[in-house]
Amino acid sequence: MAPPGRTRDELAVEQAYITALYRRVDELRVRARRDLSDVRLQRVSGLTHQGRSERDSRASMLEDRVAQLDGIEEGLCFGRIDRADDEQLYIGRIGVASPTYDRLLVDWRAPAARPFYAATPRAPQGVVRRRHIRTRQRVVLGIEDDVLDLSAVSAADQRHLAGEGALLAALNAGRTGHMRDIVATIQAEQDAVIRSGLDGVLVVEGGPGTGKTAVALHRAAYLLYEHRRQLASRGVLVVGPGDVFLRYIERVLPSLGESGVLLSTISGLYRPARVTAEEPDPVAAVKGDLRMADVLGRAIRLHQTLPEQTIEVRYGRTTLEIDRNEVARCRERARRSHRPHNRARAVFLRELLNGLVRQVARALDQDVLDSAAREDLVSEVREHDRVVAALDAFWPVLAPEDVVRSLLTDPQVRARAAGGLTPAEQKLLSRPAQHGWTAADMPLLDELAERLGSITPADPAAVARRSEEEAEEGYAAAMLDELDLMVPVDASVVAARYRGTPTRQTTAERAETDQAWAYGHVIVDEAQELSPMAWRMLARRCPSRSMTVVGDLAQASGPSSLRTWAQALDPYAHGHWSRVELTVNYRTPSEIMAVAADVLQVADPQARAPAAIRSVGEQPLAVSVQPAELGTEVARLAAEQAAAFAAGGSGGTVGIIVAAAHLPDVAAAVSLALPEASTSGRASLDTPAVVLTARTTKGLEFDTVIVVEPAAIVAERDRGQHDLYVALSRATQRLIVVHADPLPDGMAGLASSR
Repeated sequence: MAPPGRTRDELAVEQAYITALYRRVDELRVRARRDLSDVRLQRVSGLTHQGRSERDSRASMLEDRVAQLDGIEEGLCFGRIDRADDEQLYIGRIGVASPTYDRLLVDWRAPAARPFYAATPRAPQGVVRRRHIRTRQRVVLGIEDDVLDLSAVSAADQRHLAGEGALLAALNAGRTGHMRDIVATIQAEQDAVIRSGLDGVLVVEGGPGTGKTAVALHRAAYLLYEHRRQLASRGVLVVGPGDVFLRYIERVLPSLGESGVLLSTISGLYRPARVTAEEPDPVAAVKGDLRMADVLGRAIRLHQTLPEQTIEVRYGRTTLEIDRNEVARCRERARRSHRPHNRARAVFLRELLNGLVRQVARALDQDVLDSAAREDLVSEVREHDRVVAALDAFWPVLAPEDVVRSLLTDPQVRARAAGGLTPAEQKLLSRPAQHGWTAADMPLLDELAERLGSITPADPAAVARRSEEEAEEGYAAAMLDELDLMVPVDASVVAARYRGTPTRQTTAERAETDQAWAYGHVIVDEAQELSPMAWRMLARRCPSRSMTVVGDLAQASGPSSLRTWAQALDPYAHGHWSRVELTVNYRTPSEIMAVAADVLQVADPQARAPAAIRSVGEQPLAVSVQPAELGTEVARLAAEQAAAFAAGGSGGTVGIIVAAAHLPDVAAAVSLALPEASTSGRASLDTPAVVLTARTTKGLEFDTVIVVEPAAIVAERDRGQHDLYVALSRATQRLIVVHADPLPDGMAGLASSR
């Protein structure tokens, strides 16, 4: 054991350095805020357009800098490497330099920091010692040393080598409602994935607890650092499986100094509509099938109709005719333009008017009309009631919602459009008109948005102008709030004075309001669950095909989930995707993983669970109860576990995982026993305990997991055994299974309490 005095000396050295680092960051923060305030107060009335643009760019840069410096307060510095050439490098969340530009802290993403993660005794990369520095706020709590070259370290230092290690300390720490970053404990196999190149599609596959999600998020931060010039204007999109998951991960990237990444679910990418309903898996499977792309194309064409009889249009003394053949000709020309439907409407109208102009010319015994006469005629005829009615009838403006609604509610439309589906599949699509939108509807709506094109407002310039004015007034209000003036000032007056100043939005903010935005890089988590139609949705948003795809085929359980990665990626990136595998389970104790692995073997005998590296010395427990006691026993156990965590003072979370059928009863019982628990549909992970269905737990983790009625979870879906595997592997410390029905196959080894 190291002498206490020497330990105190080392801690004092590191504390002094950490204190100096924070002092420097405080200086940088004050300067950035002062510079930002100066830029905001700068008058722009005399500036050229270029001058206003430069001012705007500088303000945006300073806003990003302030946000970055505010976001790295916790865990600013977490490591040090001592090199063989006697150079010491401190590693942290961002790079920090002294006023004379001496390097004080190396950004973890910089090439100089890579040995902190990748150096080993066999390949030390010039590193003698790697030191992990544990802090809370601005206080150093402890240090952990990995010596990679004992011959280069003094005997006294050899005696001082630290104990348990930063990784196991982090793994054993109590969970909160939000994912922590792993920047201080990234392992070598994870680091290699994080620093992989930008081009092409990288598939990162790994079982429960391998850190897939954390690796993906740290990869986003790394790519923005290493390829900022390429990604700054297009941004990075992170797609997660659900809103609960997004709330769980939302703090990771800001803690790494990156706030410009957009987080979304697949459903959230189509913003004009919101998911308000659910539907059976077989229905979602049909909607997710790639054949639906052709079905939607045919549904659009059904709205491009022909007249049953000739339409007469009076023009002066002349009667013009719009007959079936003429509309068919116009329709063919519009279709051959290969424009989206709503944009091709202009082609259809132009052809229709050209035909009417030719009729007038023939009535006047002229081959063609002069330009002035033609312009007058077109202007007059296009406003004619019957021409407008014909345009709306034969080539109407369509919204995605209208097309999907008619397809799902009108049997005749469905029969004509869905010819590629079986009668049984067509029947599954049928639903009442008042039915809300589902998650499986969103890729269909998005596909139609692409095929239909935008609907042009009556005065787009006026709409855009008012939108800009509102944004400028909002900016002025924010500036006035910051100044904290004694006399109130109207923000609209300030905005009017500086009218013309470009408004500022981050890349993520601009992307969020632009339905057709193309991202520089897309990260997809739990990607094994996406349907073929959802993959089309993603491909449209990433034309460069620069993607990180994260998932585990062994956890696939959805109605359209993948069986192979090629199934999803070959249509869009054939020959341009690669796969890496994470093999170590850092999260789940070996005692719990043994049970989960047995369940996986039943679900898929060919699959292999990742190897767990830690043990907690406690076996999972099965509690058998009478059906009427199920809810109350779960509630009792949840309250007991939550109380133990509260008494321990180090925090901890309880996840209660149930089949959907048991959710109401279990949630009600838990709410009575533990009022502060989250039991609603919009689960909050900031509470001591949360009740979730099995399908919403992917990517989450809890200190204690209580799995309720495993047989019901298995029976809930065709691949329910995979859902059970996911549920069992969410725990970091303790697993309790409560059941009234017999346990499913693979769980016979659980110790029972009664």
